[in-house]
Amino acid sequence: MARLVLFLLSLLTGSRHARRELAWQQAGGSYGSNPVMPRTDPDGSGLGPDGWPDRPVSPARPEPGGPGYARPPRRRRIPRWAKWAAVIATGLIFRKAVASIALVALSAALHVVGLNVHLPSIRFGWPWQASTSVVSTTTTNTDLGPWVLQKIEGISKPALGRVTFNFLFTHKVSKSIGPWPCWYAATFYAVGYASATVDLNPGTAWWAPATGHYALRVLTRPADGKPGSVAVSMVLPQPQLPQSVNDVTINDLPSKPVATQHSWTYPGFGCGVLLRPQFAESVLYAQAQQMAFYKSTHVPQITRPLISAAETEATQTIRDSFIQPTVNAFGYTLASFAITWTKAVS
Repeated sequence: MARLVLFLLSLLTGSRHARRELAWQQAGGSYGSNPVMPRTDPDGSGLGPDGWPDRPVSPARPEPGGPGYARPPRRRRIPRWAKWAAVIATGLIFRKAVASIALVALSAALHVVGLNVHLPSIRFGWPWQASTSVVSTTTTNTDLGPWVLQKIEGISKPALGRVTFNFLFTHKVSKSIGPWPCWYAATFYAVGYASATVDLNPGTAWWAPATGHYALRVLTRPADGKPGSVAVSMVLPQPQLPQSVNDVTINDLPSKPVATQHSWTYPGFGCGVLLRPQFAESVLYAQAQQMAFYKSTHVPQITRPLISAAETEATQTIRDSFIQPTVNAFGYTLASFAITWTKAVS
C-alpha cells in the first residue's frame, strides 16, 4: 500500500519534470531565448551553392560560467509534505500491526525490569486479515498454557518454610571415682532454626499432560481494551521436613545452665574438677542440634507450622514471580491460582 502511494506521487512529480524538459528543449527553437539564425552566403542571399536555402545554424551556446550562460533549472525532489503524507498514510493503514508490535515490545521491557503493569491488548493483524481475527485469538489462548509451563519448568529447588523454636535440653556427665558414683548434669536453654524443602519443579515427566499436574483455563478473552482472565491449578509434592541434622542450626548457643544437678559428693574435689570441665561449647552445640532435628521431624507443634510455612512461601513464589508476570505479558490477569500437595512422587 505504501509503495502504491509513493508510485502515484512519483507520477505527479515526474510529469511536471517532463514538461520542464520539453520547454528547455524548445528554448533552442524560433520562440526561445536563442533563436535559430539562418546561415547566409557572403553575398547575403542566404542560398547555398546549389541555389537552395541552406539549413539554419544555431549559434554556439555560451560555456558554463561565461557571459550569457543561464543555469538550467534544478530538478525538484519529492516535497517534504508529500513524504510525511505517505508516512502518515502508511501508519494509518497498518496501525493495528504497528500498535501490536509496540505493545509487545513495551510489555517485554517492563517484564525484564520486574514491573507488572497492565497494558491494553491489541491483536496483531494486517488490514486484509480482519475476517481471520477469531482464528488468531484462539491460537493465542491455546499457546498461553505452554508459555506459563515453560516458566515453571525454569524454577530451581529452593529451601522454604523457615521456622524458629526454643527448647530445653539436659547434658549429663557421670564417672565413678573409686567406690563413689559421681555425676553432674545441667539444663540449658537453646533456640533452634529449621527449614522445609519444596521441590517446585519435579521434572519434565511430572508435567506430562496425562498426569493432570498442571492446568490453565482461559476464563475470558481480552476485548475492547479490557484484559482477559485465566485460572491455573497445579499439583506438587508435599514439602519435605529436614532430612539430616545439618538442615537444623542453633541460633543462640547455650551460655550458662538454667539448672544443675549433681551427686552427693559434689561440690567435692572429685566431681567438681573431674567432670564439670567436660561441658565444652562444641559438645553442647552438637547435642542441641541433635535435639532440634528430632523436634523438627517428630513434634507436631513444630512440623505443622514448618510444612504450612513451606506451602505458603512456595505458592507465593510461583504465583508472583513466574505465573502472574507471564499471563500479564499476554494481556491476561490471574483470576485464581491453587496448588494441591500430594505425598506421591512420580
